[in-house]
Amino acid sequence: MHQSPRRCEAIFGLCSMDDRVAVRVAQLYEQGHGDSIIFSGGIAHQGDPLRPAWAAPEAEHFAEVAVRHGAPRDKILIENRAANSGENMAFTYQLLLERNLHPKSLLLVQKPYMERRAYATFKKQWPDPEADFMVTSPQIPYDEYFNSANPKERIIHVMVGDLQRVREYPKLGYQVTRATSHSLMRRSCADGTCC
Repeated sequence: MHQSPRRCEAIFGLCSMDDRVAVRVAQLYEQGHGDSIIFSGGIAHQGDPLRPAWAAPEAEHFAEVAVRHGAPRDKILIENRAANSGENMAFTYQLLLERNLHPKSLLLVQKPYMERRAYATFKKQWPDPEADFMVTSPQIPYDEYFNSANPKERIIHVMVGDLQRVREYPKLGYQVTRATSHSLMRRSCADGTCC
């Protein structure tokens, strides 16, 4: 989505099979883009192309990766039950309420090819309509993205599935429509709040 990261109250890492998202979260924290870190992700996708290479809940693994890359453990909040993007939003929001935390600005960090869906899902699923947010991802060019943990054939398969979700999920009520997300993004970029 080409949103330039700006300072937010919390950096929200959406977990998956690609733990380079956790490295990006640690970098953003180090650069002063947030006061705290949230990782959300449980154990999901066993036996399908989205399965991670580790057995622990995704959020716990991502937290360990972020700590190894300089993030302070005491600034990390872990939500380790979510099995999909909607649950990432719902379970994290509930966890924040339980801790009496009410961040009004969040920097979402997701895989590069999933930025738009993360944006559309957050816009639809996050219960606080006043929350300000933006999306970024690891800054890896397409031709350098693939590696042994993310082989090209597997990732292209996953990308196609993600594009299908961008098209189908608004009909199911999981995310805002593409037109809505484009309109919202243009409006916030025009007033300088996301760019």
